[in-house]
Amino acid sequence: QVQLVESGGGLVQAGGSLRLSCAASGRTFSNYAMGWFRQAPGKERDFVAAIPRSGGMPYYADAVKGRFTISRDNAKNTMYLQMNSLKPEDTAVYYCAADLGPSGSRSAIQYDYWGQGTQVTVSS
Repeated sequence: QVQLVESGGGLVQAGGSLRLSCAASGRTFSNYAMGWFRQAPGKERDFVAAIPRSGGMPYYADAVKGRFTISRDNAKNTMYLQMNSLKPEDTAVYYCAADLGPSGSRSAIQYDYWGQGTQVTVSS
């Protein structure tokens, strides 16, 4: 089992930036592909970005492509999401997730472990 803890959320003005972190403990972090999802009030949990075990070839939802960057540091057991040019529609609870598969997925059901989430609020 792996435990995931997100941090770095907060309140930011439109156009600003935030960096989310996801710290993992328990099993070997490099054995997992990792992903970020987000859920706004009254909406489904949506895919944001994912990164394979090796860190190569990350992929993004169209809504965040070019603004968000996912990365991981396997030596520090931590994944990151750098969010730039934030928009009010980015407001949501952001969750990190771990997948035992090699590449991750755009589908939440693929992931085996989840963090508790961190709130991101973007004001206009």
